[in-house]
Amino acid sequence: MNHYETVFILNPVLSETQIKETVKKYEDFLVSKGAKMIAKEDWGLKKLAYPIQNKKSGFYHLFEYTVDGEVITPLEVEFRRDERFMRYLTVKLDKHAIAWAEKRRERNKQKA
Repeated sequence: MNHYETVFILNPVLSETQIKETVKKYEDFLVSKGAKMIAKEDWGLKKLAYPIQNKKSGFYHLFEYTVDGEVITPLEVEFRRDERFMRYLTVKLDKHAIAWAEKRRERNKQKA
């Protein structure tokens, strides 16, 4: 099992319920493939550094999970097929990145 982090940007024209449904769909997809979800973060609507699909903003979300490496390709194929996704990035975390992610989660808990 490898440790991964996926950040994706959803189209800003989606409603709140559509966003929740999309996030739930892909969380369920990962869990059905044997992933263990460690953290989910909703970063909200953010301004983009440059326009993507003529949009200047997007809804950012982050998933942190552990799963076998062969699950990543089907996940990214699903992202490409779904028109609600503007961009996505999946990164395999090393031990230093895992420690940094744990610190970030603790810091976010203290803010809340």
